[in-house]
Amino acid sequence: MARPFSNNGSYHRRDQILAVDLGSRTTKAVHLQRRGNNFRLARFAVLDAPIFDSVLTPEMLAEHLRAVSQALGAKTRQVALTTSVNDGLVRHVELPRLPVDEMRLVLKHNSRNYLQQDLANYVFDCHFLPPGTPANGPDGGKAPGVAKQKVLVAGGRRQLVDDYVQAAKSAGLVAEFIAPGLIGPVNAFEMTFPDIFANEVVALVDIGFKSSSICILQQGELVLSRVVNIGGDRLTAAVAEAISISYAEAEGIKVGMANEVEAVLESVLAPLATELRASLDFYEHQQDRHVAQVFLTGGSARSEFIVQALQTGLMTETKTWNPTAFLQMELPPQQAAEIERLAAQMAVAVGTAVAAL
Repeated sequence: MARPFSNNGSYHRRDQILAVDLGSRTTKAVHLQRRGNNFRLARFAVLDAPIFDSVLTPEMLAEHLRAVSQALGAKTRQVALTTSVNDGLVRHVELPRLPVDEMRLVLKHNSRNYLQQDLANYVFDCHFLPPGTPANGPDGGKAPGVAKQKVLVAGGRRQLVDDYVQAAKSAGLVAEFIAPGLIGPVNAFEMTFPDIFANEVVALVDIGFKSSSICILQQGELVLSRVVNIGGDRLTAAVAEAISISYAEAEGIKVGMANEVEAVLESVLAPLATELRASLDFYEHQQDRHVAQVFLTGGSARSEFIVQALQTGLMTETKTWNPTAFLQMELPPQQAAEIERLAAQMAVAVGTAVAAL
């Protein structure tokens, strides 16, 4: 879907990539290879995220990336990294019909006009939205000389991008591609369900550690995205507090034995469902179209109770999906036995890898 906002200066096709989803609690990483029109999963890794008090320094990130690279056991040095849903900006904007490089400059020097924020220290990239019909100026077409193009803008803080590039270099890697984590599930969904992606209106919800994101897709285009500051951490913490157990024990109960703490989970899931439902209502009111299905990913999506509770709150068919289903598997035996259980957590990493290839 969207191009990255850092691509090492080019858009050449690669034949393999390491993609790293730097989560707040766990890092998910994959090694994908391209063989013609097919993609192969050679290895994946799930590691604890670095523990830091305030700021994740480039040195700490470099050490973590070295550990990720070793866990993947890949020879390639090319890596794609993601920013968190709270660090990466994704917006729909109408811009003058210009080459992408010039659009970036327009955003750099006029971010307040187009993005309603002063983002002077950001880097940007743009993805043209089909059918590509230019939108005229704000006077509804009375200024024919100001033809505009609808684009999806991705952005990130320059310091963060520079830190990622430096950390990768220190880890012996090359940061070929940096993109907003919000886009990852969209790319993976397009590959997994191409017919649904191209022809239906659906919502993708990714339940992260601190936050959850919702992306509404309308016949192949991302038309609405939003981040809700409720994630799996709040669910786990509520369970731990309610029955006086450790955080680690609560995590297992949340996913595997949710019936023991249904009331607690429902109390936290209710505001999440309300916020997500508000996004569906906004879209349906604006577009006069119905969101047919909601597809869930994230670690908490492994819980059948959580899926059913969200379906009740959203009043829309809600289901999990496997973002690795379209991949050809070339995993070691032990990982081949684990991938189905962990697949729901891999949407961001897989989608980022596909975009980088």
